[in-house]
Amino acid sequence: MKKKVNNGGEALKIIPLGGLEQIGMNITAFEYGDSIIVVDCGLSFPEDDMLGIDLVIPDVTYLKDNIDKVKGFFITHGHEDHIGALPYVLKEVNAPIYATKLTIGLIENKLTEHNLLRTTKRKIVRHGQSINLGAFRVEFIKTNHSIVDASALAIYSPAGIVVHTGDFKVDYTPVFGDAIDLQRFAEIGKKGVLALMCDSTNAERTGFTMSERTVGKVFDNIFAEHRNTRIIIATFASNVDRVQQIINSAYKYGRKVVVEGRSMVNIIGTASELGYLDIPDKTLIDIEQMKNYPDEQMVLITTGSQGESMAALSRMAASIHKKVQIKPGDTVIFSSNPIPGNEKAVSKVINELSMKGADVIFQDVHVSGHACQEEIKLIYSLVHPKYAIPVHGEYRHLKAQAQLAEGLGIPKDNIFLLTSGDVLEVSEERAQVVDRVQTGAILVDGLGVGDVGNIVLRDRQRLAEDGIVTVVLALEKYTNQLLSGPDIVSRGFVYVRESEDLMEECRQVAEDAVYKCLDKKISEWSKIKNTIRDDLSEFLWKRTKRSPMLLVIIMEV
Repeated sequence: MKKKVNNGGEALKIIPLGGLEQIGMNITAFEYGDSIIVVDCGLSFPEDDMLGIDLVIPDVTYLKDNIDKVKGFFITHGHEDHIGALPYVLKEVNAPIYATKLTIGLIENKLTEHNLLRTTKRKIVRHGQSINLGAFRVEFIKTNHSIVDASALAIYSPAGIVVHTGDFKVDYTPVFGDAIDLQRFAEIGKKGVLALMCDSTNAERTGFTMSERTVGKVFDNIFAEHRNTRIIIATFASNVDRVQQIINSAYKYGRKVVVEGRSMVNIIGTASELGYLDIPDKTLIDIEQMKNYPDEQMVLITTGSQGESMAALSRMAASIHKKVQIKPGDTVIFSSNPIPGNEKAVSKVINELSMKGADVIFQDVHVSGHACQEEIKLIYSLVHPKYAIPVHGEYRHLKAQAQLAEGLGIPKDNIFLLTSGDVLEVSEERAQVVDRVQTGAILVDGLGVGDVGNIVLRDRQRLAEDGIVTVVLALEKYTNQLLSGPDIVSRGFVYVRESEDLMEECRQVAEDAVYKCLDKKISEWSKIKNTIRDDLSEFLWKRTKRSPMLLVIIMEV
């Protein structure tokens, strides 16, 4: 066996910087010698305990530290969990972006918002085309997904070929464009594939994922049954094919279409400009013109299918939407499945809509964009990889795919369940995890990127759970005599007007603590503050079984 040289000899390094252990924040670095290419650059949405956080982006310290090697970003498709972090990451790691036409269109919208359009190189790649960068050649292969123009990537390196499926399903009858290029997967499989990185999202589901067209038939039936009501459809903004099918049904039944929700308006604008949507003349109208048409001639396509509190549908359900009020008799269709974790929010919106008299439909009006077990097996059978690296999913999804791969005859030792930050070295001779690099979640809150960390979040949780009590006092300079206070101010702890006795007792405890320090001739403020904090905290816990955050402010006069 050849001895492996460390300076990039025969091994290819595969380094997931995010996207394993969770759905979202997909980003993987491929390194060979002095070349690094990055596949995808996505964000994820905050967990329930991340109070006040807007989005979460990956920690790209590894790319910053090796910025001279980074040749470019290759993006598989235009979903937020694959493109959302680009504007933030490009500010620190500026490299060219390669993607298909619609994907670049959606990325350009983001770059424009962040004033990065001028400084970022972008190249539109067609399916079947290859890009040479450093030690790599990357070929884009046509796949199907719940957004048009999705690609798998064949990454050719001196160590061998890695196939990355991106998010995919096998749809023989897609709404727009061609079916997945299975022939190309087979041809690459014949050449010999070192490793397959395959989408695991639906690896626990048996069978095949239904074609997107089946949803079109369901819409047709719903439109036929509900000819006399206004129809409101919530779906993912990025599902251009779904929107196309809604427009087709609307046109067929003589209805006008209004698009509502910022991301929906953006994506549909971009998709129709680039020719991915075919909208018959005079079908699409502005929301202001809605009042000129009777209800039975209207279809509203809106965001909010996941129950997001600020999305258009949730605002309609809560009666705070400026232009659309839900009326008894409206038909509301949820054309999506709740993403794990959003079930409560979705059912809350469904309940609110039902209380307003709307007829809510959420069965059979959605198909997944991800491959089920039979399609995953099909890709494995065509590609015949030596090593299997399940990606895109929580641990249980990755594990389910690992079991499928084993069932197809891939030795257990050749299947790698990685975690973000692992450095997997792969060569014809062997594959092993050799190192770990820094990864993690950077929290974005408003305009602040990374300025809210674990400590701030912990404080926010304490404030949310028990509130805050502030003690203010004034000490005389030099003599340290107590001149005024201590005064107690609280927020989110108890309702002060009804707890005057408790507040007076708190004041007494704080005052005793101050005199205790002064009697002992303690003049260091930090010690005085700590004594007040300790005594008050103990008192409040005994009295209320709560531990609010305690702030002690000493002024010098």
